[in-house]
Amino acid sequence: MEIKELKKLISLMNENGLVELEVSSEGHKVVLKKAGPVVAAAPMTYAPAPYSVGAAAAAPAAAPAAAPKAQGDDTVTFNSPMVGTFYRASSPKDAPLVKVGDKLTPDTVICLIEAMKVFNEIKAEMSGTVVEVLVENQEAVEFGQPLFLIKP
Repeated sequence: MEIKELKKLISLMNENGLVELEVSSEGHKVVLKKAGPVVAAAPMTYAPAPYSVGAAAAAPAAAPAAAPKAQGDDTVTFNSPMVGTFYRASSPKDAPLVKVGDKLTPDTVICLIEAMKVFNEIKAEMSGTVVEVLVENQEAVEFGQPLFLIKP
């Protein structure tokens, strides 16, 4: 088949709104297909999964993550400053960084949060005593999720 014949077939496709044309002639087979419109994929967005901790420990989404939220019984909630995986110790064989009853200073590292393969040391940023640990080791945590109850 010659170029002139192919151009005629392409014109025939365009004039009749065809997207595919198959022609057999003299033992030769020609298949012409138009490419469909290119559609860009919609960008993916991340929506954090809701979590339920209970009404007393829930923190408003607008509050800064590390800022403690006062509780009714003179304890404050220490919230996660980021999304990631919560770790109580530096390695599986080590003791937890803090336990219930431990005294804290503002520089005390109370946990690690792994985000994007980076382990981030999370400091207490306040003085007080650990009253309760609200999440399990190696649990996924959300931004602003309550991690500890601390008595200042």
